[in-house]
Amino acid sequence: MRRGFGNHVSVRSELFQQASRIVVKLGTGVLTDSRKQPDLAQMEQLVEQIVAQRKAGKEVVLVSSGAVGAGMGALGYKKRPGDLAELQACAAVGQSRLMAIYEKLFGAHGLAVAQILLTHDDLEHHERHLNARNTLVTLLSRGVVPIINENDAVSFTELKFGDNDKLSALVASLLPADLLVILTTVDGVLENFGKANSRRIPTIERIDKAVEGMAGGTDSVTAVGGMASKIEAAKIVVRSGIPLVIASGRKKQALARVVSGEDEGTLFVPQPTRLQGRKRWIAFFHHPKGTLFVDAGARKALREGGKSLLPPGIARCDGSFDAGEVVRICDLDGTEFARGIAGFAASEIKGRKLQRVEVVDRDNLVTL
Repeated sequence: MRRGFGNHVSVRSELFQQASRIVVKLGTGVLTDSRKQPDLAQMEQLVEQIVAQRKAGKEVVLVSSGAVGAGMGALGYKKRPGDLAELQACAAVGQSRLMAIYEKLFGAHGLAVAQILLTHDDLEHHERHLNARNTLVTLLSRGVVPIINENDAVSFTELKFGDNDKLSALVASLLPADLLVILTTVDGVLENFGKANSRRIPTIERIDKAVEGMAGGTDSVTAVGGMASKIEAAKIVVRSGIPLVIASGRKKQALARVVSGEDEGTLFVPQPTRLQGRKRWIAFFHHPKGTLFVDAGARKALREGGKSLLPPGIARCDGSFDAGEVVRICDLDGTEFARGIAGFAASEIKGRKLQRVEVVDRDNLVTL
């Protein structure tokens, strides 16, 4: 699960010495005060940390929460509304207020900012996916700090705490970045969270059931959901070959310490090989339209042999999908271990008449 305490600093130095493109995610908890209103002093010190990295020659993309909180004050809400339309109204008003603050804070250091609002559809559709990437790369090449948020004002899903953790992981994978840093209200992943003997885990090499269990251990819905979504984000970036550090946004030198390879926060060690761009797009940027359950022989051929998925290995096909859509690939226990683009529609696969064809070609398949 994790390395011993003796060698994690050298691991960080090795991983980060060439890191020139960084995605930094700021959560609502580190951007707002006890009333969930923007904390200007706190935002200023966070911006100063990012400015320091820009002046050191790093490219930085900022994924920022806080729009709903910023809108609540303007619309007179004393507490976060429960109705989706009201949340979206807060986000719409708050986003412009948030950007005005960022523009002023970064402008004081001579840096320009750009707002980019994304929906899942923007990243799932391949041409829009590539266009988003090209826009970000162009902004970075011009010395601009892109500030990204989910387009909550038109989102069809509930605005949940922690949504931007996944968004930051997808942005890091999209670019790809060399490092993702999530700055939050805690020092990292904590063992025995909420107890007297709690301690920060410096390094996590593999995300297993024990690590996922550390997202619990508290009665606070915010804390549980917050760390759970960060671990889900970690699964995306480490499979993409990108390191992630979760650290405290309350510490004024946290980002500098992370980037310089010091023992700050919790490092999730990436897998040694970075997925190619198309494979990252298949693996992480879709809502799969169906599921193919495969037998043990097919699972081994896909995972270990790098083979295509053939009709004899498919035990069951669930869902309704067309050829060209992304599907989950699970073993007979229901554990998803791969995703791929189906070469045939669900109706054709269920018809059991396919022979000597590749249902999912290996070039369109990613093991997770």
